[in-house]
Amino acid sequence: MSKIDHSLFKANEHALQQVTGSCPKCQSTLNIKHGKSGAFIGCSQYPQCDFSKPLHEYETADVKVIEGSSCPDCSANLVIKKGRFGLFIGCSNFPVCTYIESSTESHSKEDEIKVSCPSCKSGHLIKRANKFGKQFYPCDNYPKCKYVVNFQPIEMACPACEWPIMIEKKSAHGMVLQCPQRLCGYKQDK
Repeated sequence: MSKIDHSLFKANEHALQQVTGSCPKCQSTLNIKHGKSGAFIGCSQYPQCDFSKPLHEYETADVKVIEGSSCPDCSANLVIKKGRFGLFIGCSNFPVCTYIESSTESHSKEDEIKVSCPSCKSGHLIKRANKFGKQFYPCDNYPKCKYVVNFQPIEMACPACEWPIMIEKKSAHGMVLQCPQRLCGYKQDK
């Protein structure tokens, strides 16, 4: 049986300072704090000093190397990475090379939708995915326009309230078209 080194479990007040360093603004100690987005490193003199930084500088993980691919900037292999907002394709030579394939390059023309935004009337609703992979359709004029729907929009006026779009939803009876306006709630079978 191997012996356990109990010195690994002893709390040392200087151990955290060796890992995190001191605050660059006020030279106070930095502490691990917990917020609504998870753990982070913050100054012990908060609220007088508001310095904070993420606990992990780069929260991405390489999932799979794409064989036969090369980065257009540095010719290294491209990899599928998992980041804060889901999967994306980036350079394996990160952080030296910061190439990331844009989402418009990786989507086919069939995935694109051309539905005008009913709120600002100058933008279009585009398909996006959150960090859990769930799709939603915000206006491409964000942050000026914050209109968003959670289901695929269809450019068709609602027969009841004349809102310029309908959304496509699954129901127990199949696909239905529904008005996205909460006060209207009009539905019809597709």
